Amino acid sequence: MLRLQAFKYELMPNGEQARDMRCFAGARRFVFNKALAFQQAHHASGGKFISYFSMDKHLIVWKQEFSWLKEAPSQALQQSLKDLDKAYQNFFAKRASFPRFKKKGRGEGFRFPQGFKIDQPNNRLFLPKLGWIRFRNSRDILGVAKNITISQVGGKWFASIQTEREVEAPTPIATTAIGIDVGIARFAIMSDGSFIAPLCSFKKHEQRLAKYQRRMSRKTKFSKNWHKAKCKVQKAHIQIANARKDFLHKKTSALSQNHAMIVIEDLQVRNMSQSAAGSADKPGKNVAAKSGLNKAILDQGWFEFRRQLDYKLDWNGGMLVAVPAQYTSQTCPCCGHVAKENRQTQAKFECVECGYANNADVVGAMNILARGYRVAACGEDGSGLARKRKTQPASVKQEPTEVTMQEAAHA
Repeated sequence: MLRLQAFKYELMPNGEQARDMRCFAGARRFVFNKALAFQQAHHASGGKFISYFSMDKHLIVWKQEFSWLKEAPSQALQQSLKDLDKAYQNFFAKRASFPRFKKKGRGEGFRFPQGFKIDQPNNRLFLPKLGWIRFRNSRDILGVAKNITISQVGGKWFASIQTEREVEAPTPIATTAIGIDVGIARFAIMSDGSFIAPLCSFKKHEQRLAKYQRRMSRKTKFSKNWHKAKCKVQKAHIQIANARKDFLHKKTSALSQNHAMIVIEDLQVRNMSQSAAGSADKPGKNVAAKSGLNKAILDQGWFEFRRQLDYKLDWNGGMLVAVPAQYTSQTCPCCGHVAKENRQTQAKFECVECGYANNADVVGAMNILARGYRVAACGEDGSGLARKRKTQPASVKQEPTEVTMQEAAHA
C-alpha cells in the first residue's frame, strides 16, 4: 500500500534567510487574499468560478503591477493559488466553510513542490532562493520527498517534508474491539471499564496565560514592549498545544496498537462548541456556563483524537467505526430499554426496566461498541433507531425502547 507521511523539523536559518522567509510568506498571503477578492468580485458581477489554470494567468499581471512579488519563488505563489482552489472545492463539496482572508501572523508559511534538496547526513536543506539551511535532524526521513512546507510558529521556522513510500499491507496483531465514549471529567471511557484521565493542558496554564495577556493589553500596541509581551503569550499557547499533541499521540498510538477495531461516537465538535451568546435581539441563556463547557470541550481535543485514531489504525491494519451518539447513555445494554430515567445522574446508570446498574459513561461505551458491531456486520447506521419498539399499549405514553442484542443477533 502507498503511505503518505510527513516529517517535521525545526530550521536554523541565519538573519538574512529568516527575513527572506518572512517576505516570501507575506507574498504568498498577499496573492491568496488578492485572488480571493478577485473571485468574490467576479462572482458578484455574475461570473462563474475561476479555476487555478485561469487564475494563474492573473498572477503574471500581478507580478508586473507589484514588482516585489518577483522576489518570492514562483512555486510558492502558484501553490497559494492552488490552496485557494482546493479551499473552494472543499466548500463546494460541503467539506469546509467558505474561504476566508488570511491575516498576518496566522498560519505564515509557503510550500515548495520541487527544486529542493535534502542533505540529511549533514543536517541541511536546500530551498530555492534561500540556499542551504541547517535543521535539527531528530529522525530519519523515510520514503521519497514530494514537497516541503515551510511554516512559522511562535517565532520559529519549521520544515514539514511530505514523503511517499510503498509498504506492505499491514496485518493487525491485536484481535480485540473496544468502544470509546469521550467526556470531560474523564477524557476517554472504554467499554471494558477502564478510562483515560484528561490532561486539561489549557486549564493548567490558564492563569499564567491570563497574566501575560493582561500585561500585553497594558502596552502600547505595536511597540517594542508590546511585541515582547506578545511573544510570551505565544510561547504559553505553544506550550499548551504541544502538551496536548504529545498526550494525544501517546494515547492514540497505544490504542491503535492494542485493538483491531475501535468504535467512537460521530460527534460534531464544531456544533457542540458553538457560542450561546445569541444576538442583541435574541440573547442566549446560560452564556457563561456554555462558555465554560465550550472551553472544556476544546481543551480535550476530541477532533484531533479521532483524526489520529483514523490514520494510525489504518497504518496498523485496524478499523475505526463512528456511530450515532443518540441515546447511548440512556439505553440499557442488558435489556435494550431506552428511557431518560435510566441515567439518574451524570455518573450513575440504573435501568428502570431490569434494574441493571453501572457507571453511565461505561454504559455509553458498551452501547457504542454494540452499535459498531452492527455497523461492521450489517452496514447500517448502528444507532438501532429503526428497531425501537414499545413495551406497553399505545394508550400509555412511554419512551421507545430498542430490541435486545440477542434479538438483533438473530434478526
